Amino acid sequence: MPLTEWFPIFTVCLLGAISPGPSLAVVLRNTMNGSRLHGVATGVSHSMGIAFYALIVTTGISVLITETPLAFRFITWGGALYLAWLAINAFKASADITQGGEANKTAELTIAGAARQGFLISFLNPKIAVFFLALFSQFVKPGAEWVQQEIIVLTATAVDGIWYSLVALAFSHPRLMPAIQKKAGFINKLTGTVLLLIAIRIVLS
Repeated sequence: MPLTEWFPIFTVCLLGAISPGPSLAVVLRNTMNGSRLHGVATGVSHSMGIAFYALIVTTGISVLITETPLAFRFITWGGALYLAWLAINAFKASADITQGGEANKTAELTIAGAARQGFLISFLNPKIAVFFLALFSQFVKPGAEWVQQEIIVLTATAVDGIWYSLVALAFSHPRLMPAIQKKAGFINKLTGTVLLLIAIRIVLS
């Protein structure tokens, strides 16, 4: 694939990744309540959900999701319920994170659990499928070779995983984390409120 064709795809993927939303909130929350590794695990696993949607878009299967109301509604409601569940967990998070409390948080939120949350927050978001369908349709050509489709999928996956991993690394910087942890209660409440509002908006829409 020529660079002139790949760069627009890269740009679209980057813009989609850096847009604030529930995915960013989950990565930040897991980094704060867990550790840098928890945040990176969340970000990398999130990219696996992106890879799934990028793959079905490039192969044309996404049409079945967007044009089948029952399937689309099932995924939509599943995503809303999962966001609500994450919001409840955020509200339940401790407001005062001491050194011992931080260790308990890390023990409660396992790496596998953080990875699972990262994957599900993208996998249960049908808007990602619509996003890729709307934008990738101009890049995925009929009869395109599988190599070109593979490049598109790998680009979307890599951009998303690298972006959220960088977010986790920056957010967990030694000079930044202590100040953030002092505001853990407020951040958890704010995160829970944002996730809950997004879930309500999904249901109402």
